[in-house]
Amino acid sequence: MREALGRALRAALAISLASSAILGASEKNAAPPLTHEHRHPSGAFSFKTPESWTEETFPSEPGVLQVAGDQMVVRFVFQRGEAGYDAFHGLCMTQRLPGAPQTDPWIEFEYDYLSGGLADRRFLDSAFRVRYDAPIQGHREWRQRNLTVVGAAESLCIIAFVPSQVWKKSKASRALADAVVRSVGFR
Repeated sequence: MREALGRALRAALAISLASSAILGASEKNAAPPLTHEHRHPSGAFSFKTPESWTEETFPSEPGVLQVAGDQMVVRFVFQRGEAGYDAFHGLCMTQRLPGAPQTDPWIEFEYDYLSGGLADRRFLDSAFRVRYDAPIQGHREWRQRNLTVVGAAESLCIIAFVPSQVWKKSKASRALADAVVRSVGFR
């Protein structure tokens, strides 16, 4: 039952993506194969990335798992229990790249608080651009997408960070970021 629900939720996440780059993407712009499966230490979910991506945990934040590669970072913030999903989403929107210097108060929203649900899970989705005071990996401006999923006694934020310039110019990078997010499956 939970496996079927996980598959159904994965389908819902795919539908929630507002990425036209995935639909009709040419081979040239397709995401590389997602061959490395990662499991969150809680065992609650897994996801896939390209083989070359690295994984990092944070002892001071046991619910956080982060992966990075191909000029992007995806952070997963998990907690047992169903948080108020709009409050949890708002809290996750304050997440920034680790070790980042201060950020400019300027934030430009691409879209905000899109919502939906499937079975016993609900989700909120927002995307915006943030400017850091100093470059991170050579970029000051980053696109941040926050997808919050709450239900079945679990709460998860998926936060994808991609340099704005990379996001704008590379259909393949957009496809890859969306593919990693879509690969999430609940156990």
